[in-house]
Amino acid sequence: MVKRLSPGYHGAYWMRWATSIATSTDTDEAIEEVVESISAQLGPTRADLVMAFVTDHLAPGFARLSSEIARRFPGAAVAGCTAGGAIGGGVEVEHRPAVSLVAASLPGASARAWHLPSNPEEWPDVDEIEADAGAANAAAVIVLPCPLSSPVEDLLAWCDARWPHAVKVGGLASGGMTTRGPAGNTLFAGDERHREGAVVVTMSGDVAVDTIVAQGCRPIGDPLVVTKGLGNVVLELDGMPALRALEAVHATLPPDEKKLCRHSLFVGVVPDTAPQAREVRRRDVLIRNLIGCDRAAGALAVGAPVHVGQILQFHLRTAEASAQDLAELLSEPHAPSAGALLFSCVGRGQLLYGRPNHDSDVFRRTLGAVPLGGFFCNGEVGPVAGKTFLHGYTSAFALFRKRAAQA
Repeated sequence: MVKRLSPGYHGAYWMRWATSIATSTDTDEAIEEVVESISAQLGPTRADLVMAFVTDHLAPGFARLSSEIARRFPGAAVAGCTAGGAIGGGVEVEHRPAVSLVAASLPGASARAWHLPSNPEEWPDVDEIEADAGAANAAAVIVLPCPLSSPVEDLLAWCDARWPHAVKVGGLASGGMTTRGPAGNTLFAGDERHREGAVVVTMSGDVAVDTIVAQGCRPIGDPLVVTKGLGNVVLELDGMPALRALEAVHATLPPDEKKLCRHSLFVGVVPDTAPQAREVRRRDVLIRNLIGCDRAAGALAVGAPVHVGQILQFHLRTAEASAQDLAELLSEPHAPSAGALLFSCVGRGQLLYGRPNHDSDVFRRTLGAVPLGGFFCNGEVGPVAGKTFLHGYTSAFALFRKRAAQA
């Protein structure tokens, strides 16, 4: 079965996207279905970028997947990875065989897929990137690392250093989630298959990317200032022991929310790149785990470095909070988009909402029939306050358009 949406073609913007998903248990049949669907949607328009996300139910065909896609879409940059679930054609397929294909025609722009091995010393140097005029001036970078073999934080820092003005989005490959496929991940770049490292796609020229990073939490209590801290340990908030500050917030909560604090309590950290103001904006908060406490010292350990003067706020994550967070972020003004990618945590989807297609449905209701494809990840990449971070339990959207398109 193939699900598809109309290609993203918005008159004067002249950028066209298409997406399709197949759920056949036969690898060759699934590839043929999505390729034919994408070809029909694009018509005579040539694809410049094709991305594939495939569950490891279809592992017998991995060796020929990228080469077949490259053959069917000559000249396109081909990239992809194994996925815990695939997203495309308006649906999210979890815990079942699926392959999703996303293709884009990018007149005035170009795309290139790079494979980066596990060892950072083997990554392209500045001169090699500068020799590729398009890659050197990338407007967007899509990262697809294997979390088992790629040093992800080093990779994001490397991308930020190489392309400081580009938007970085992506997701960590999430293969090996069934007993039918290999234990590791497979990455696709060009017509080749790789079992380690990362795939990076650079997009240059007349292309712009708007991002939505929905971290699925809502704040509780008031924003607090770190008045004493070291590393990732918060010693004081607003002049009182950090644990006491948390207990004060906890005391104000209704009984049901107090229960949630046992397993769904997080910390929102305002990065240095955002204004350090008491009025915290949703887009400026980086959600991180609360990983421990020292009752004797009254200290809290969080999953991010902190420093004196930084703003923190406690958060709760629930299905309701996640749904509201996504709906409000998608409802903000956005320029018309030709196509979009969604990198969603394997902990969202049916596991969080109790039903399929939640985030895709909200996206379509809010932004219309914009072609949307992607996959369920083992970690999501997206910017907060202008800096690239690795997230968890997040849906990171990348909305693609021509630079001239404005909200």
